[in-house]
Amino acid sequence: MPSDSEATERNAHTSGIERALVVMAHPDDVDFGCAGTVAAWTDAGVEVTYLMVTDGEAGGDERTLDGDGMAELRRSEQRKAAAAVGVHDVRFLGYPDGRVMHTLELRRDIARVIRRVRPQRVVVPSPERDWSHIAPSHPDHLATGESGINAVYPDARNPHAYPELLTEEGLEPWKVPEVWLVHGPSPNRYSDITDTFDRKLAALSCHASQIEDAAGIGEMLRPWLAENAAAGGLAEGRLAEAFQHVDTR
Repeated sequence: MPSDSEATERNAHTSGIERALVVMAHPDDVDFGCAGTVAAWTDAGVEVTYLMVTDGEAGGDERTLDGDGMAELRRSEQRKAAAAVGVHDVRFLGYPDGRVMHTLELRRDIARVIRRVRPQRVVVPSPERDWSHIAPSHPDHLATGESGINAVYPDARNPHAYPELLTEEGLEPWKVPEVWLVHGPSPNRYSDITDTFDRKLAALSCHASQIEDAAGIGEMLRPWLAENAAAGGLAEGRLAEAFQHVDTR
C-alpha cells in the first residue's frame, strides 16, 4: 500500500514539478478554473506564479469605481485570493480588459515571464471554444490561451524568437515540458480537490467586487465538480477540476 504522502503526491500530479506558471486573462479566472488544484500543488511544495493578462477593469455591472480604481481593487483581490491557496507571486501585464487579442506582442510578454520563471508546467485557458458551456469561452480567455500555448511552443524555447529577450534582457530560452488547458472541450486529466475545495471558496470570496455570494457560487460549482470527479473515475462524493494535458516536450 502507498503511504499517505505518496498518495497525496500522485493525486496532486506534482512529481518532478518544482515551479508552475498559471496564465489567465482576468483576476478570478484562476480561482474559478483551478484554485483547488493550485492549493494541492503548493501544499506539495510547488512554487506557483500567477500571470494575469489584464487587470479586470471592465468587470462588474454596477461598479462605482472608474477603470483605474477597479483595476487597483481587482489586483488587490487577486493577490489576496492567491495567498489563500499558497501563491505569493502574482504578476499583471496590464492589457485592456475585454480587448485581448492574440498578438505577437502578447506572445512575447508571456514568453518573457516563462523564461524568467522557468516552470515545468504552464496552465492556460483552452484556446478552443466549448459550445456546451459558453461562459468560459470569453474572447479574452480564447486569445490568452492561443497566445499562451504559442509562447510555450515555440517562442520561449526558441532563441531566435524575440531575440531581444536574450540579447537585451539576458533571458535564456526555456522549454516547458507540459501544458494544462482549463475549460477545454476535451479534458483528459482530473485533479481531486475535495480536500482543498474550502480553500478554492476562500479564494473566490476574495473577489468581492465580482462575487456577492461565494457560498452560493460554491453550491453552484459542486455539481459540476462532482461530474468532473465521476468522469475521472474518482469515488462518489469527490470533487475534481478538469484539464486537458498537452505534452509539449
